[in-house]
Amino acid sequence: MPDTDASEGLSTDADVASTAFNDRDRIEGEYAASSTRAALINRPRQALYDYWRDLRNLPTFMENVKEVELLESGRSSWIIAGPAGADIELISEITEDRPGDYIAWRAAEGSEVDHEGWIEFRDNAFGRGTEVRIFISYDPPAGVVGKVVAKVLQREPRIQARRELRRFKQLMETGEVSTSQAPEAAPRGARHI
Repeated sequence: MPDTDASEGLSTDADVASTAFNDRDRIEGEYAASSTRAALINRPRQALYDYWRDLRNLPTFMENVKEVELLESGRSSWIIAGPAGADIELISEITEDRPGDYIAWRAAEGSEVDHEGWIEFRDNAFGRGTEVRIFISYDPPAGVVGKVVAKVLQREPRIQARRELRRFKQLMETGEVSTSQAPEAAPRGARHI
């Protein structure tokens, strides 16, 4: 019997990167600005999917989204607050929809911004709610200048995805999105020093 080392050819190296950041097979284009984020939300997967799937709900927690109008054939028109007070219209079409599990979209003809994204809902392995992962990617208006402006205004995908997912979690778990802004109708008392 030949003398061989049983460990020869085997490696103890492991790919330890989060699976939330290894979904290159789900990304169709290469865009100038992209981000993938994940959060654990203490709500059933189907409830989260249902709320997100009605795209008209998204302005309730996405601060840059002013309005979403549903069009025909899985298409929607989005009005987004852009830099310098300019509104940007996105036309999106749903490219994949697995009820209770996954929604993917991309820019449709007529969109001012080329974009794509997806959101996925998975039951937590330990029965503690739902793991939600979102991918957002787009080419900012005005190219490199637009990307710099978006970064300065904290509207780049990495920041947006993190904030939107955090607000979605707050809304789904508590019924409201916390904010540091006082309600418009709140009375103000005079300050006495």
